[in-house]
Amino acid sequence: MGGGSEGYRGGVDTPFDTLMESVDTPLVVVTTAAEGTLAGCVVGFHAQSSIDAEGYSFWLSKANHTYRTSLRSAHFAVHFLTTEDLDLAERFGTQTGEETDKFSGLDVELDEHGVPVIRACPNRMLVDRVAVLDDGGDHVCVTTRVRSAASSGPFTPLRLSDAAHFEPGHDAEERAVSP
Repeated sequence: MGGGSEGYRGGVDTPFDTLMESVDTPLVVVTTAAEGTLAGCVVGFHAQSSIDAEGYSFWLSKANHTYRTSLRSAHFAVHFLTTEDLDLAERFGTQTGEETDKFSGLDVELDEHGVPVIRACPNRMLVDRVAVLDDGGDHVCVTTRVRSAASSGPFTPLRLSDAAHFEPGHDAEERAVSP
């Protein structure tokens, strides 16, 4: 998960940090599964990427267990968080899947591809990977096609600023440049 200057570089704000803090992105939880391994993380880098066919893209940190699991998966769920979901964001944004079962105690159903769908998040999409772009940075872009979408109606999203106090499950120094 990203954040202000402390989340990115651990130092003084740069002009880039200031600009990015002003964006205050809504947060989502991306989940996936591969070979019986469930994974999920909070994502702040994501956007609609096509209208026809419906496409969505998100960026995964190379430091995350979810990224490593995603290399063996073609299917994902994108859960849009509301202001009521701070605890869920903390669970998926401050713990690492290498050490913790983030799904333990959650009401989760597995879709037809084994991807965990969090029932407490009615605003979500099930998506299929189209491509992965690795430009050498600390995140990779996963482009997808939307298989299905569900919404309970208008909601107030949980934003990056709401979670700025979180300590990420991995330090910035752990963000690998290669898998």
